[in-house]
Amino acid sequence: MVAFQKTHWNDAYENGGNIAGSAEIISSWPTDAARFRESAKGTLDIAYGPEERAKYDLFMPDGEPKGLFVFVHGGYWQSTDKSMWSHYAKGAVNAGYAVLVPGYTLCPQVTIDQITHMVAKAVNLAAKKIAGPIILTGHSAGGHIVAELATTQTYLDTQTSTRLTHIIPISGLFDLRPFLKTKLNDALQLTSQSATTSSPALKIPLSHIRLTAWVGSNERSEFLRQNALIANIWHGLGILTEAVEEPDKHHF
Repeated sequence: MVAFQKTHWNDAYENGGNIAGSAEIISSWPTDAARFRESAKGTLDIAYGPEERAKYDLFMPDGEPKGLFVFVHGGYWQSTDKSMWSHYAKGAVNAGYAVLVPGYTLCPQVTIDQITHMVAKAVNLAAKKIAGPIILTGHSAGGHIVAELATTQTYLDTQTSTRLTHIIPISGLFDLRPFLKTKLNDALQLTSQSATTSSPALKIPLSHIRLTAWVGSNERSEFLRQNALIANIWHGLGILTEAVEEPDKHHF
């Protein structure tokens, strides 16, 4: 028999305070992102809606793109900006993909569900410009968003969702109900109902996708559990899944 101890939920989802040097790591991202933008091909701040943050960056490879690769940033749905994450497009651009990095309005100004709607709108518009398969990835809260877009309740257009091939959430969050017990919910403003309806682990995945759920082995145990959870549940619902715990990596 396995015994589970009572979880202290605020600490369970606290990354920065439990990772040495996290502030220094995060402070380097804007510089790294700006350096990448200086040399990258593409267009910045393409408006996809009336909101101030409803803009996306589209980075292009040399030659015809193999398809569209989407990277959705994290920040617990309530912090950071797309401009901090541009350099995370580098690998996919070098591999021949066009890379979409969408911005979105943050909680508590909007709900998590509204954020998912915004990202779906950006992906739908970019998909009209870039042909071929679509791969979705995102970090932390971004991992949650891309998983949401890969369910049968997706906000993606049918023409876009049928082109999805691979979903790669990194350190993602798939069952939001634990956040009801955290101080993070002061900004997220989840209710029991919205935490349930915004949890991709409680939904049916699109039947034609593949899921690779990726997490660092040194992450908080809740991130390891959530990573294994989505791969386990979605495998049981009939799609090809893999849960990866990369050795010696943490949330940042």
